[in-house]
Amino acid sequence: MNFIFSTFASIRIIKANRMSNLEKISNTYKQIIKETQGKLTEVKKKIYRISTIRVLLFIAGVTGVIYFFTAGWLSICGVIACTFVPFLALVKHHNRLFYKKDYLEKKIGVNQQELSAIDYNFSAFDDGKEFINSAHLYSYDLDLFGNNSLFQYINRTSTLFGKNLLADWFNNHLKNKDLIEKRQEAVRELAPELRFRQRFRILGLLYKGDISDGEKIKEWAESKSLFKENRFLRTLTYIVPAVNFIILALAIAGIVSFNLLGASFVFFVICSMRLSNRITKVQISYGKKLQILTTYAGLIEMIEKFETKSKALQEVKQMLGKNEKSASVAVNKLAKLMNALDQRNNILVTALLNGFLFWELRQIIKIESWKEEHADKLPVWLKAVGEIDALCSLSTFAFNHPGYNYPVINNKPFALKVTEMGHPLMNRSKCIKNDVDIPKRPYFVIITGANMAGKSTYLRTIGVNYLLACIGSPVCAKEMEIYPAQLITSLRTTDSLTDNESYFFAELKRLKLIIDKLENKEELFIILDEILKGTNSMDKQKGSFALIKQFMSLNANGIIATHDLLLGSLIDHYPEDISNYCFEAEVKDNELNFSYLLKDGVAQNMNACFLMKKMGIAVIDS
Repeated sequence: MNFIFSTFASIRIIKANRMSNLEKISNTYKQIIKETQGKLTEVKKKIYRISTIRVLLFIAGVTGVIYFFTAGWLSICGVIACTFVPFLALVKHHNRLFYKKDYLEKKIGVNQQELSAIDYNFSAFDDGKEFINSAHLYSYDLDLFGNNSLFQYINRTSTLFGKNLLADWFNNHLKNKDLIEKRQEAVRELAPELRFRQRFRILGLLYKGDISDGEKIKEWAESKSLFKENRFLRTLTYIVPAVNFIILALAIAGIVSFNLLGASFVFFVICSMRLSNRITKVQISYGKKLQILTTYAGLIEMIEKFETKSKALQEVKQMLGKNEKSASVAVNKLAKLMNALDQRNNILVTALLNGFLFWELRQIIKIESWKEEHADKLPVWLKAVGEIDALCSLSTFAFNHPGYNYPVINNKPFALKVTEMGHPLMNRSKCIKNDVDIPKRPYFVIITGANMAGKSTYLRTIGVNYLLACIGSPVCAKEMEIYPAQLITSLRTTDSLTDNESYFFAELKRLKLIIDKLENKEELFIILDEILKGTNSMDKQKGSFALIKQFMSLNANGIIATHDLLLGSLIDHYPEDISNYCFEAEVKDNELNFSYLLKDGVAQNMNACFLMKKMGIAVIDS
C-alpha cells in the first residue's frame, strides 16, 4: 500500500479549494432561493389582485342583471359580456397563477433541502426503508437503506419508477467496465445541468396523488378493453348520432314531428344511463390515477427536448420516439381524453351529449383505442422517466460534492487502489482519510487494531466507495482504480428468531455462500469483519486460518478486520499475497487517543482492559 502523504501546507490548500467550490454551490442554492422568493411574492400579489377583481366582477354582474332585468335581453347580454365573461377568463388565469405559486414554493423547498443536505441533514428525502434486506450480499452491512442511510443521502427521485430503479442500482451494482463508464458519462453530463435536474424533480413532486399511481397506469395498460371489444357498443356510437340526425332532418322538412326527436333523445339518455355505471367504475378505478399522466407528459417532454451527448441519455431519448409519434404527444393526447371524460361530472352537459351522441361511450372507446395502440410502449416510456429520475439523483450527488472524483475502471482482474478515501456520510471537517491497495489476484489485506480504533468504519468506507464506483458515481477519494467484481460482505450478521437461527450459524451460512460462489468461478471482492465471532478463541483462530487459506486457494480478493493479532502471521505463508495494516490506540495522560490513520504492520496496543478500568470495572492482573 502506497502511503505518500502531502505536506500539511498542500493539504490546507486542497481543503481550501474544496471548501471554496462547496461555498459556490451553497451560494448558488441561496441565490435561487432569493430569486424565487421574489417571484413568489409577485405571484401572490397578482393572485390577491385577481381575486379582488373577480369578486368585483361577480358582484357587478349580479347587480347588473338585476338592474337591467326589465330592460330586455340585449341589455342583460351586454352585462354578462362585460362581467361574467371576463370573470370566467380570470378563473382560468387564476388557476395558472396558483400552479405557478405551487411550483415556486416547491422550488424554494427543493433548494432549502439541498442546503440542509450539504450540512448532512438529509431527513427530507425518502430513505428507502422498504428495501432493507438483512440477507442481501452487502446492502445491510453497509447501511445502504433506512434512516440516515447512503440511499437517503443520494436519493432525489420524484417518481416511484426512479426510486425503484435507484434502489436496484444500489442492490445490483454493475460489473461491466463499459456499462459503468457509460453511466459515468451520463452523470457527468447531467451534473452541471442544475436547472434541468431541479425542474424535473419539482414537476414530479407537484403531483398531488400517490407516488405509486404510476404502477396503476401500467396495470390499466395491461387490462382488457371492456367497451371497444364489444361490437354492439361500438356500433351504437355511430347509430345514435345517425338516428338523431335523420329525425332532425325529417322534422325540419316537416315529415315528422319534433316530438319524435325529443322522444329519441330521452330514450338514448335512458340507455346511456345503463352504461354509465360501468364507465363510472372504470373512471373511479383509474381516472384519478391517470391524472399523473399530465405530470409524466411534462417530464417526458423535458427529456425529449434535452440536448444530450452521452450514449446512455441518447438511448433513453430513443425509447421515447420522435416528432408526432413521440411519447409526450401520445401521453398528452391520453391526458386530454381523460380530462374530457371528467366533464361527465356535469350532469346537464352529459345528458345533452349522451342523448344526441352517446358521448360517454364514444369517449371511453377512444381511451381504450389509445390504450391498445400504446399499451406496449407505456411501460417503456415510464422506464425512461425512471432512468432519468435515478440519473438525476447521482448527478445531484456529483454536483454537491465537487471534491469527489470519478474512478478509473480496470478490466484486468484484480485491482483496487484508492488514495485519501473517506466515508461520504462522515462530516467533511472530521473525516480522516486513508488508502487501500490490492494489486492482484489472489490478495488479502488484514486489518488489526483495538476496539473503537476505526476498523469497522474503514471497512464500510471501502465498501461504500466501491459500490459508488460500480454504479457510475463519483467517490469520496482523491484517486480510485477498481476492477468491478461482485461485492460481498459479512460485517453485521444477526440472529434470526423467526428461522430459529443462531448468530454463529448465520455467519457460517454467509461464509459458505462466499465459498460456493468462489467455487463457481464467480469474481468477488470480499469484506469481512471479525471472522467467526460466535465461537471461542482457539476454535476461532483455527477456523480463521483455514478460511483464509481456502480463500487463497480459490483466487479470492478482499479485506479482513480482526482482533486476532495472530492472523497477522499469515503473511509468513503468503508473503506476496497478504499485507498487514493496523489502527493503533495510544494512551496519553491516562486518556485513550485514536488517530484513525492506517499504519503498516500488526497492531501492538489493545484497549479493553484500559477501558474497563476507566469505567470502574476491576481488572486483576495475572
